[in-house]
Amino acid sequence: MKFERYGAGIAKGMVVTLKHLFRHPVTTQYPEERLTVSRRTRGNELIWDRERCTGCATCAKSCPQGAIRIVTSRGEENDYIVEEFRVDSGYCIFCGLCVESCPYEALFMGYGYERARYRRRELVLNKEELLTSEKKQPSGYARPKVEAALPPQTLLLDRDGVKK
Repeated sequence: MKFERYGAGIAKGMVVTLKHLFRHPVTTQYPEERLTVSRRTRGNELIWDRERCTGCATCAKSCPQGAIRIVTSRGEENDYIVEEFRVDSGYCIFCGLCVESCPYEALFMGYGYERARYRRRELVLNKEELLTSEKKQPSGYARPKVEAALPPQTLLLDRDGVKK
């Protein structure tokens, strides 16, 4: 039996504990301060671009939950007109398969993560609620061109840019 190793595990654990004990805590006062999350985050909102969407319904076909409903009609120039585009975010698992499968890059994951509602019917998003607007920012998930223009992540970073 080697007595020099007796208690070495406790000493290693105490070194880690003491190292973190004297470190400056990182705390964010949530409603007032907000961190910039990862560029590729999959927040719980979808953003739809009406101009790029052709109504092919590839996103609805790729959804494993069936949360996307698209109703189209024929236009005058033999193209599709999207009459209804609805996402039930109560059923959506935000896997991002609809965004990845869209061949026209008309659907984006958003940064929004504050979508709590009191009533389930408020979770169903129609065309107008899914449209891009100035307060909705698309995520860089599956879209490298969008990712290059987004700000760097501040989550897990100190305000000075030093990793904690």
